[in-house]
Amino acid sequence: MEILYNARIYTLENSQPIASAIVIEHGRVVAVGETDELSSEFERAGKKDMGGRIILPGLTDAHLHLEQYALSLQKIDCETDRLDECLHRVEDRVRFANPGEWILGHGWNQNNWFPSPLGGPSGVLREGDRGEGWPSATDLDKIAPNNPVYLTAKSLHAAWVNSVALKKAGLTSSSPDPANGQLQRDADGQLTGILLETAMELIGKIIPEPTVDTIAEAIEQVQPILFRMGLTGVHDFDRRDCFMALQQLHSNSKLNLRVTKSIPLDDLDHAVGLGLRTGFGDEWLRIGSVKAFMDGALGPRTAAMFQPYLNEPENRGILNMDAEELFEAGRKAVEVGLSMAVHAIGDRANHEVLDAYEQLRRFEQDRNPSIRLRAGLPPLRHRIEHVQVIHPDDAGRLAELGIIASMQPIHATSDMRMADQYWGERAALSYAWSTQLQNGAQLAFGSDAPVESPNPFWGLHAAVTRQRADGSPGIDGWYPEQRLSMQQAIEGYTLGAAYAAGMEDRLGKLAPGYLADLIVLEQDPFVISPADMLEMESSATMVDGEWVWQS
Repeated sequence: MEILYNARIYTLENSQPIASAIVIEHGRVVAVGETDELSSEFERAGKKDMGGRIILPGLTDAHLHLEQYALSLQKIDCETDRLDECLHRVEDRVRFANPGEWILGHGWNQNNWFPSPLGGPSGVLREGDRGEGWPSATDLDKIAPNNPVYLTAKSLHAAWVNSVALKKAGLTSSSPDPANGQLQRDADGQLTGILLETAMELIGKIIPEPTVDTIAEAIEQVQPILFRMGLTGVHDFDRRDCFMALQQLHSNSKLNLRVTKSIPLDDLDHAVGLGLRTGFGDEWLRIGSVKAFMDGALGPRTAAMFQPYLNEPENRGILNMDAEELFEAGRKAVEVGLSMAVHAIGDRANHEVLDAYEQLRRFEQDRNPSIRLRAGLPPLRHRIEHVQVIHPDDAGRLAELGIIASMQPIHATSDMRMADQYWGERAALSYAWSTQLQNGAQLAFGSDAPVESPNPFWGLHAAVTRQRADGSPGIDGWYPEQRLSMQQAIEGYTLGAAYAAGMEDRLGKLAPGYLADLIVLEQDPFVISPADMLEMESSATMVDGEWVWQS
């Protein structure tokens, strides 16, 4: 038993929101209160003077791709505001590669590229333009004539490849577009090297897969990075190999993050056949929701919209399925007690998901006695992942249907220029956290890493300021009516994430009986300037009563 004392503890427990000491034993919080009181009551406990530091419940990233994030740290960092700089980084990697070796990178976003001061490679931007030109296979061919190159976009909904990669996959100008995907072509019908949505799989499937051991090692190595960021748990949305790697780490007592693991829609029949249900597992690794994709993303303009993208009258994005198809998948899931988590970016996509959920709620209500008997669960906690732009008529429906708004604050500051450029006035209800909160929806916050950094303090900064690190677009932020208070934002990474995982009775706050997951900060996020949040990190992180990180 140990007492952490002389601290300012934000418990997120309404009955005692602030305390100065906390008692921990066997991985649980025993008591929270004032130093003198607890020191007297637990006089035999060990004591640790926290020196007046701040203690918060451990933060959870409610939407992250753990395998992809861990492996992305080994790839070329393509996130730069210049195409020529991105190509320079690729060229550096090629220089040390063996002939025929795959060159992998992640993070490019053509919408954020400025023109090269020297004009840049072919197919870049006209002088004075910004974010209007796609890169091409030709750009990569010049620097990688003997190596296949595969670079995923920041959104993870597009890939940029060279001619060697296209040839390896057997793709030519006569290759058809796959369902819900597109092989981008130029005016002459030739492949440009840009693959959208499911077309990415045509090359992705021929890239040698990392082994489960490799993935497990990468996740083990990334854990201290996440602990330093203040994260003690994640909701993971990667696939089977990641789950196998997590099980391997868990069985070897090397999994020190709490992970809620989604199931891909492709594996729904297997999960149903096995009788898996949401919540199966333990406090380290447990089954979450069945993950489905309703549409694409804003960056490649594949998010499904009611009305066309500005200046693209023929483009309303890609809708992967309609409400009826999603309902059929959801019906199959809820019959065994599996909740749904559906990716929806565009207003049309969110509308279709909500229509499906409305049917699903009626189905659950009609079948309520048998579902409760078979699965032993209360109404399932379905989610929409992202809710990036929503039609005004649909804004209150998540709350009405009891659907969790799983959102990523850092997307707003990253995407705001694209949203204005391609959605125009519709952007007023994009990344609309305050609107969802006011309507009564439960928020659960994450990052979608490696799409964005999993650093939750960057997410908190975005949530309370709606500004980028440089202060743009201005002192009030972008659509400032959607800003949150610091309390509301932190709750998205704690109470909201715990609720989404079905663990609100043991995670998300510091109260007697709760798991001893906490972080120690040198500065008080409720007092400092929001800009200072960008430099914040945890000076010590505890999971299950053990210090897993100390600076």
